This record gives sequence, C-alpha cells and structure tokens, in this order.
Amino acid sequence: MAARRLPRGTRVETVALGWKVEKAQKKRFEQLAAHAGVSAAVFFEAVVDNLNSELTTRGVPSWWPAQELADGELPIDPP
Repeated sequence: MAARRLPRGTRVETVALGWKVEKAQKKRFEQLAAHAGVSAAVFFEAVVDNLNSELTTRGVPSWWPAQELADGELPIDPP
C-alpha cells in the first residue's frame, strides 16, 4: 500500500528539506510514517503541528533538556 499523500495543490508554499541526518533516524522516521499510513512529509507536518501542545515558556518541547546558563546569565524567558 502506498503512503497517503496530501491531494495535489493542497500545499501553498513548499520547500525541500536539505538537512543531513543519521540514516538510521531517517529510516525510523519513515517507518513511523508508514505505520501511520502517510508519507514522511505528511507525518513531519503532523509532528511539528502536535509539538505546539508540548512547548514550554522557553518555546521548546517539555522533554527537551534544560539549557545550562552561562556565568552571570539570568534565567529570563524570551517574549
């Protein structure tokens, strides 16, 4: 069964991702998308959309490690 894609013309302003990632991680991501029955692109967009519900006041997911503060730096959250 082919991965489900969005209908042609659905996307408005597309870009190609040009990041270099570990092959095993890319394959795992594609497996997750396949298990969901969608293309890796559709799965990526859903992951990003759903991360919004997990963001802290720092603007990162709650599971992301805390940053170490530099000497004399105050823990002020960005606006």
